[in-house]
Amino acid sequence: MKTSRRDLFGGAIAASALSALSVFGEETPAKEGSLNEFRLGVASYSFREFGRKIAILNTQKLNTRYINYKDVHLPLTSSPADIKKAVTETEKAGLRIVGGGTIYFRSADEADIRAKFEYAKACGMPTIVCMPDKAILPKLEKFVKEYDIKIAVHNHGPEDPNFPRPQDVLAIVKNMDPRCGLCIDIGHTVRTGVDLVPTVAEAGSRLLDMHVKDLADFKDKNSQRPCGDGVIPFPALFAQLKKMNYQGYVNLEYEIDDTDPLPNMIKSFAYMRGVWAGING
Repeated sequence: MKTSRRDLFGGAIAASALSALSVFGEETPAKEGSLNEFRLGVASYSFREFGRKIAILNTQKLNTRYINYKDVHLPLTSSPADIKKAVTETEKAGLRIVGGGTIYFRSADEADIRAKFEYAKACGMPTIVCMPDKAILPKLEKFVKEYDIKIAVHNHGPEDPNFPRPQDVLAIVKNMDPRCGLCIDIGHTVRTGVDLVPTVAEAGSRLLDMHVKDLADFKDKNSQRPCGDGVIPFPALFAQLKKMNYQGYVNLEYEIDDTDPLPNMIKSFAYMRGVWAGING
């Protein structure tokens, strides 16, 4: 895995693809649902030290339309009026709310579960990126069917007692409604020792969302780097997404440089766009 980036493209190809794109350049236009579509977005947790207005402004600066709101920017306790205001601000900025989370489901109380689905419905979120307790996950299927809102269970690495690996999620959701699936966090995934690209292939149509980041060391959660500066094999990963015609979102969840994340998020976006451009020739 540590050498696959070089093996797949070679440093010169990846570099030339990157240099060909403006930092603020548009993704290559693609028809909805086509193999060339690349839905690169932002997990708003990346801007956790700032309010929603700054999160919106910085997402615009990254030249993407897609944002997944963490509750720090759109609280679960928001009133209907507050939610309407947040949605209006987001849409006025030209952004689309593509999901919410990570949202925790720790209680089997159906009133608690329903309240979170009602929140997602009011916000217009098509997907809830969630971290349920293992025993609670099957209970969510009823609400997925009722609300027609997808759930994408987020794996959280070796420290997670419920779903450290994507495979732990897949073992349960594979027999559930097709709208029940995974949000693979690639940083947490590699820390469990599983091979990232075959894991994504294994998830198949159950892969509904992704959180991406880069690490300098697969065993060290504190070794996060801007995308392209670590050892996660983005070229092989993106080639696999293209192969499987992945239609979900690739959301950058940037967890370092918390008081000044934008410069290296710009760098990360430019790198990922360059890799995608290289794959598409």
